[in-house]
Amino acid sequence: MRFVIALPYAWLAVFFLLPFGLVLAIALGTNDPDSAPPVALGFSLKNFALLFTDDLYLAAWLSSLRIAATATVITLLLGYPMAYAIARAEPRRRPLLLMLVVLPFWTSFLIRVYAWMGLLAGNGPLDQLLQWTGLLSGPATILGTEWAVQIGIVYAYLPFMVLPLYAALEKLDPGLLEAAADLGARPIQAFLTITLPLSLPGMVAGCLLVFIPAVGEFVIPDLLGGTETLMIGKVLWDEFFTNSDWPLASAVAICLLVLLVGPITLFQRQQAKSLERRP
Repeated sequence: MRFVIALPYAWLAVFFLLPFGLVLAIALGTNDPDSAPPVALGFSLKNFALLFTDDLYLAAWLSSLRIAATATVITLLLGYPMAYAIARAEPRRRPLLLMLVVLPFWTSFLIRVYAWMGLLAGNGPLDQLLQWTGLLSGPATILGTEWAVQIGIVYAYLPFMVLPLYAALEKLDPGLLEAAADLGARPIQAFLTITLPLSLPGMVAGCLLVFIPAVGEFVIPDLLGGTETLMIGKVLWDEFFTNSDWPLASAVAICLLVLLVGPITLFQRQQAKSLERRP
């Protein structure tokens, strides 16, 4: 029994703590282009200080948080009706509907992003559709703008919002809504007082599953965004592979990890407190 319990902790120690310690040691070092790897180990906090004093990195942090938060809200607004419809569908149809939600995962993520490049390019299908509807007076391109990045993130992470919401809504007892209707509650009142509060854990889980990877996203802003679309994941890539500044790139990775672990910890504590309050 002790071996079974110790096994996941050993896994975390080997595949998380050791790499984390290595990245932290590099982040505390200094850049040394003449050595291989280009790192001089030491104890310096200048890389971390640069991340919060340089305008480029501050803009990248704020832009990443803003884009990720906006995409999370959009996926929530789109994913909640989808999850609700699946949860209220006939039981024999639910597996097919869930399969359609996860069907995009059967294709390579990179191929799907390249497909969006063709859809959003100038004179592409979307551009022609907007001209045909009269929303655009002439050819235009969405590719290379922040709109393209938002579309790509929402498309890529929408299933991560739908699945937790479906899991929460599927457990909802229909008798509660029937009782509310018998007591004179309108459908919108029953939704706001019963369905929405009971689905809150699924909403929080879905928002975390979308927001956390969206903050550090690199592929989508690199392929769909333009030079003015600044996100911290792309900055990390440039520092590591273009500038070969491993200590600064490691500091970016450490700060990004701390930023993302915080919401998860708060959510887990809230879930533990809610479980303790249950009879």
